[in-house]
Amino acid sequence: MTSPLAQASWRALGTSVVLRSTDSAALASARRAVERELAAVDLACSRFRPDSELVRCNQRAGRPVAVGALLFEALELALDAARLTDGDVDPTVGRALELAGYDRDWSLLAPPRGEPVPHAPRPTATLTLRARSGWPTIELDATTRTVRVPSGITLDLGATAKAWAADRSAAAAHEASGCGVLVSLGGDIATAGAAPADGWRVRVTDDHRSDPSAPGQTIAIRCGGLATSSTAVRRWSHAGHTMHHIIDPATGAPARSCWRTVSVAAADCAQANIATTAALVRSRDALEWLDGLGLPARLQDQDGRIEHSGEWPAPARAEERGGR
Repeated sequence: MTSPLAQASWRALGTSVVLRSTDSAALASARRAVERELAAVDLACSRFRPDSELVRCNQRAGRPVAVGALLFEALELALDAARLTDGDVDPTVGRALELAGYDRDWSLLAPPRGEPVPHAPRPTATLTLRARSGWPTIELDATTRTVRVPSGITLDLGATAKAWAADRSAAAAHEASGCGVLVSLGGDIATAGAAPADGWRVRVTDDHRSDPSAPGQTIAIRCGGLATSSTAVRRWSHAGHTMHHIIDPATGAPARSCWRTVSVAAADCAQANIATTAALVRSRDALEWLDGLGLPARLQDQDGRIEHSGEWPAPARAEERGGR
């Protein structure tokens, strides 16, 4: 007989981790699998660990560097994302993030507890940061499993690696436990195995840490992934400007989007997150683009108004009131 649903939560990769399992007796084994997966991804892909493979690639820019299978896979995904989005999701914006002040782990950059978080930048703000970028300049050699980053470019996998880590973690947890699992990394969600009878219930809001009473929508998913990207949560002040982590590669500055939060459901979390990030960069062109892809999406603009794309479920009457 299957045990009741169970849940565990902790922190890793600079964000919150939530693991749900359809079998409470298998929760411990599922958690161990997730912890192993996240530790491996952190060591391969972190921009903030001096011992990570990604940091070593950046430090040796201009020369081919042999890397492990995990980082190579992450880089392949990042370049695929750039191709799929015509460069709107670009792994070579690391230097632009540094110029914007995102030069340390988020836990060290976030405003101290109790202090107000700066308001998200409005589209009228003007800021240009100069940083060399260009994803087509990255050279991957699958035969030798090497990567060459041109001099002057800094890789950052933040737009793809966290969601990809959620997918890998969910698969590992399901394999270890044999039951249905959901893994959330900072609100980016992946599932594996059979879902509960009524699906995995998820609250979609600006901030995954919000109280259940915060404006938003509760939906249910049975498989695949769900990602949310926002300019309203992970933001900070730098050089007199309000910054956020979604970089527009065309300007090298935080994207000036008409949307503050975009959520997308897709076959896996990585593909969903690629779409949410690109949608924020594309701003007013995002709805037509998402419709063309057939992806269910929920977009919230800077004034709190909601738009939907594809087969995103209609909200209950009592939901999505109050906007901000």
